[in-house]
Amino acid sequence: MRDEVVSSVLDGEVLVLTINNPPVNALSNAVRTQLQAAVLAARSEHAVAGIVITGAGKCFSAGADIRELGGERTHPWTGEVATTIETSTKPVVVAIHGHALGGGLEIALGAHYRITEPSARFALPEVRLGLLPGGGGTQRLPRLVGAGQAVRMMMSGDSISAGDAAEIGLVDAISDKGTLVDRAKEQVRKMAAAGILRRTCDATALSDTAASLKQVDEVWKKLEGKAKRQVAPARIADAVRAAALHSLDDGLAVEAVGFAECMASPQRQGLIHAFLAEKRATHSPVNAPGRDIRSVAVIGGGTMGSGIVAALLNAGFEVMMMERDETSLAAGKERVSAIFQRSIKSGRLDETGVACALRRFAGSTCYSDIATADLVIEAAFEDMNVKKAIFSELDRVCKQGAILATNTSYLDVNEIAASVCRSSDVIGLHFFSPAHVMKLLEVVAAEATAPDVIATGFELAKKLGKTPVLAGVCDGFIGNRILYVFREAANFLMEDGASPYEIDEALEEFGFAMGPFRTADLTGGDIGWATRQRKAANRDPHARYVRIADALCERGWFGQKAGRGYYRYDEPGRGLCDPDVLEIIERERKERGVRARRFSGQEIVDRYLAAMVNEAAKILDDGIALRPSDIDVTMVLGYGFPRWKGGPLKYADMEGLPGILKNIRTFATDDPLFWKPAPLLLFLVEEGKCFEDLNRKEKKHA
Repeated sequence: MRDEVVSSVLDGEVLVLTINNPPVNALSNAVRTQLQAAVLAARSEHAVAGIVITGAGKCFSAGADIRELGGERTHPWTGEVATTIETSTKPVVVAIHGHALGGGLEIALGAHYRITEPSARFALPEVRLGLLPGGGGTQRLPRLVGAGQAVRMMMSGDSISAGDAAEIGLVDAISDKGTLVDRAKEQVRKMAAAGILRRTCDATALSDTAASLKQVDEVWKKLEGKAKRQVAPARIADAVRAAALHSLDDGLAVEAVGFAECMASPQRQGLIHAFLAEKRATHSPVNAPGRDIRSVAVIGGGTMGSGIVAALLNAGFEVMMMERDETSLAAGKERVSAIFQRSIKSGRLDETGVACALRRFAGSTCYSDIATADLVIEAAFEDMNVKKAIFSELDRVCKQGAILATNTSYLDVNEIAASVCRSSDVIGLHFFSPAHVMKLLEVVAAEATAPDVIATGFELAKKLGKTPVLAGVCDGFIGNRILYVFREAANFLMEDGASPYEIDEALEEFGFAMGPFRTADLTGGDIGWATRQRKAANRDPHARYVRIADALCERGWFGQKAGRGYYRYDEPGRGLCDPDVLEIIERERKERGVRARRFSGQEIVDRYLAAMVNEAAKILDDGIALRPSDIDVTMVLGYGFPRWKGGPLKYADMEGLPGILKNIRTFATDDPLFWKPAPLLLFLVEEGKCFEDLNRKEKKHA
């Protein structure tokens, strides 16, 4: 470990302090200690008229060292350093480049002047880790930019640009990177000569207390639905209200209480686990460089294909969409255009950016036009014969070294790969709909897939802004295999006595954005029906099968697009409970001889999650997923598992695996086939271990 992480250089009468803790200048205890000591020492140095604080390398500071967030605060903590800077008797100017995030921004808020380069970004993202900004950010940011702006930044965790930061009063000046520190030194000299300090505690953006409190309430009202059942957003609102009502010191006391509450919450553990799990998942599991990908062809212009095209165009690729005829091609192009028009309307893109993207987009109905593509992604109908026919054509026309990918959700990628003469070039790239929005990408490695093809899948995900998870080949891979099982658990609950509306309500109260039946209506009941029909021939005759979903589909009640599913959709919205559906359910129960019973919300949650955890353990046993945290990433990003609970396996660890196993054994008295405990779960309980123990065992894909 290096001794010096904050360097001091005296340039005339200006002391320049440079944080040098690569790669992102995290505010480790050593950084905080040395920075505070240097600022304190400067107070008694007659040769020092003022101080400039900047960062070495690519950024000012990315904030706290996340490895220190699990234990007790060590002195000096970030808030103490910020206060030391703010109360300095000599002017302190921060020179910001790259980004100032979290504690890095809180340090900057304590300074008397902030100057930045044009490309810098600013954020207080602690809410994404289940925390509030605990280094004075909840008190100093509102004093500079106002209560409304501050609470929006902190509750979203989103970054803002240098230009926006200057507009709202977060920074005082913008300078080119080459002259950034020189401009900061010049500013220090001016302030020292004039005896100006400009302490943040004296800023006046909160001078109208009533208006400030109203702003907080308005923002909270808009975000309350998204923040429901989360601790940190509510504590952020409390702290900003305190900033409007009290002195800085009293407000900091409220912030400290809120921070302690967040630290003690299991949500912090869950969110930090989710954050680290995503970082771990993005690392390629193979020791091989990826192939160079510049041009991509997408086979199919339906909902999924058009979304994949949009994602590729946004990432800067040359893209060719291929369809079977001109009518289908025109429809596919229109879908892509509609995606970009929505992006313009929402403000995510401007017309210039869209025009630039669409110049890299072409379409064709002829396979020979994609002969030079570096990567081809097949996004056709979920039918093995259809996909094999497409891959036969790709095998014939595509250049050597081109990667042939299938976007299948369930089908056997080994079988697809074996149907061509270049099996090592075949991979599964399972996008989630809408493909231009959803962050998850399952990279499905077939038995023959070459290591550099797997590496390319991970590199592609990074360029698309997605999180890749390596999956082995089985029906449904990781996510959809678990989806099938927990949907079955929900179906059993429904047939045994719980209504679909009670089940959805219980799971939405747990934290899912939508329950399983509301989700089924959104995605379309016909999709699940087709899957069940495909699996019918191989279904275990002893396995329980619930016909209720089939009965709805036989009536054409496919969900929102049909106006009816489990819910009625008489007008746009979340749907209404449907007495006709309850009658169908009751009729099915009578035909099966099922006597309905009541289930509490907790019983519903227990069964649903037990099925999810047990199947996840079987997936690990089968080697389909590399590690438990990859399954957590899959379920959080792809299936709406509440992020603040970390994922199903992190949740199981926090709840205790013996209790999960006990539930499974209890449920098995009614259905021993479905509720057979996974061998891995039995092993972990017997050995007194948990899923997190397996995350620590890194391994590479062979």
